Amino acid sequence: MNLLNYILWNPPLYLFHIGGFGIRWYSTCWLIGLLLAYFVVKRLYKEQKIEDKYFDPLFIYCFVGILAGARLGHCIFYQPDYFLTSWPHVIEMLLPIHQTIDGAWKFVGYEGLASHGGTIGLMIALYLYYRKTKVNLWTVLDNIAIATPTTACFIRLGNLMNSEIIGKVTDVPWAFIFERVDGAPRHPGQLYEAIAYAIIFFIGWYFYRKSAKKVGSGFFFGLCLTLIFAFRFFVEFTKDIQEPFEAGLPLDMGQILSVPFVILGLFCMFGGKWMKKLGAD
Repeated sequence: MNLLNYILWNPPLYLFHIGGFGIRWYSTCWLIGLLLAYFVVKRLYKEQKIEDKYFDPLFIYCFVGILAGARLGHCIFYQPDYFLTSWPHVIEMLLPIHQTIDGAWKFVGYEGLASHGGTIGLMIALYLYYRKTKVNLWTVLDNIAIATPTTACFIRLGNLMNSEIIGKVTDVPWAFIFERVDGAPRHPGQLYEAIAYAIIFFIGWYFYRKSAKKVGSGFFFGLCLTLIFAFRFFVEFTKDIQEPFEAGLPLDMGQILSVPFVILGLFCMFGGKWMKKLGAD
């Protein structure tokens, strides 16, 4: 195996520093993804003549829902044996701080976010937004779903910059050597997902342009869930396990959590009209 044939990957964690404060690539990618979704949904609301007063609080609901859900999802799904075993660890789960060996607290940011948890958090946040504004629930879900793949794409690019959620060892010519991890050529699973989510965004946008009248039926929400989590299920075969307990499972945690989302997505695409009354004005 000639390691010179592969892509050496070890980018800096920080985009830039201002004094002693640094801006991480990961945080920047999250921000770019959220801003892109913000502008996409703003345009959709404008085209659908939904009043600005209903759009203004939407970003706050989505931001809090995604961040809280992603954080809790990682802690509960992937590391419950750590975060649920002591009060200091529970505090670490809820706040972006970590207790050092000497008992002091250090700001570290949120180290560990799960996309499945973020999706659940987003869905809960959108339901609360619907209850507050009374905008048709399916309209809200469809519009967010059209924009969501842009955020998912940049989150995975952030993972790539962090050299995390790495793939299995491989000899494919486009393999990455994550120097921060080890010297083995691996599948760039983060890049696979980022490219797929970008394509899924354009698929959703194409269908929206062809049939905007479907907004409010649950079709776009179902399409987004189905495509993203079906791809997520299969791409997991190229990725290394994230936690040791997954080694004894027939499917990893990402695949197990993807199945119900695919089922929900298919139901919303083809049976959403049965539940449309839930989002009635």
